[in-house]
Amino acid sequence: MNLDLSLEELIKRTQEQMPTRRWDHTQGVRTTAVMLADRFGGDPKLADLAALLHDYCKYWPIDKQVEAYKSFSLSSDVLAYDPQLLHGPLAAAIAEAEFGITDQDVLGAIRYHTSGRAGMTLLEKIVCLADYMEPGRDFPEVAHIREKAEHNLDKALLAGFDSTIGFLLNKGKKIYPLTLSARNGLIDEIHAQRTDRS
Repeated sequence: MNLDLSLEELIKRTQEQMPTRRWDHTQGVRTTAVMLADRFGGDPKLADLAALLHDYCKYWPIDKQVEAYKSFSLSSDVLAYDPQLLHGPLAAAIAEAEFGITDQDVLGAIRYHTSGRAGMTLLEKIVCLADYMEPGRDFPEVAHIREKAEHNLDKALLAGFDSTIGFLLNKGKKIYPLTLSARNGLIDEIHAQRTDRS
């Protein structure tokens, strides 16, 4: 894996972008992603790197995120949805352009950690799930998600997406199509797992 900066420098730069509580969250996601990678056969080093950078620009002002997002000529469809979706694709673009990260799986895990997508890779699933269930998370469904994550990555992540979609429905907000695709894709994968075992 090519990196233009050392891990120590990436840690320093990332920590400078966010308040202490978000840095604590990032550390929790890193630890959880490594644990999930060990549990489900992923690469712990890649999981750690993607988890480190997943929220790199989350605390930039929204207008700065939008400006940077447009400067990278990223897909404009996300701009019609919640601004909270911007930081994943933007962080992936920064990781590639500024930090020299070329591993497409790492970039995908950063890019899709909030929205998900159909056909997620193992690393993408690990980082997305780690973001849902790191130790600092406290929302009604998190214990259920953690329980499922003891045994089945896909079922745990499906529970995470169900939680997000339910929250958005209750708030009367639009649901980003990639998130629906991610949920539907997981249902297909879980069904296929059952079929393979029968």
